Amino acid sequence: MTNSSKKTYCLVITGILLAVGLVLPFLTGQIQAVAKVISPLHIPVLICGLCCGWKWGLGLGVVLPLLRSLLFGMPPFPASALPMAFELAVYGLLTGLIYAALLKNKKGGSHLPKIYLALVPAMILGRLAGGAAKALFISAGIIGSSSPYTFAAFFSAYFASTAVGAVIHLILVPAVVLAIEKAGLSPMTGGKR
Repeated sequence: MTNSSKKTYCLVITGILLAVGLVLPFLTGQIQAVAKVISPLHIPVLICGLCCGWKWGLGLGVVLPLLRSLLFGMPPFPASALPMAFELAVYGLLTGLIYAALLKNKKGGSHLPKIYLALVPAMILGRLAGGAAKALFISAGIIGSSSPYTFAAFFSAYFASTAVGAVIHLILVPAVVLAIEKAGLSPMTGGKR
């Protein structure tokens, strides 16, 4: 695959994942409490970073929550959409960077351990970035808050209440990425396992 055709292919895959990200939250019925637990916008961004690389994952991470907020009003702008753009950007960036670095090690075997080694730190650091962005926006007055944004509030919002979603992501995302790779449809691996 030439560099130009790989870019075009990544654009197509990212466009499909953008469409999935716009539609997937409708499965939760736009119920904010359910969406917060499952975090459906995270799934296509994580897949994009692992399949298309850091640039595409980063771009999708920034665009998806903002576009969805603009089109459908969810996640609410700016309170949720702005911090989520930072969180998802870090997901896409780090999954792409870490996975690409791990793939340079040409040892055979399943890519599953490498996927997890990319996913886990990206998910942790993305949540930290989202929480830090929210704290920054609250302190700058961009986002209003009825109560102080404490460490307990941050931990609850970004880790405790999203633990179920994180487990779902750690099961679903590797399964989808491995299926894409096995079918030979991943620009990152060309389908090699």
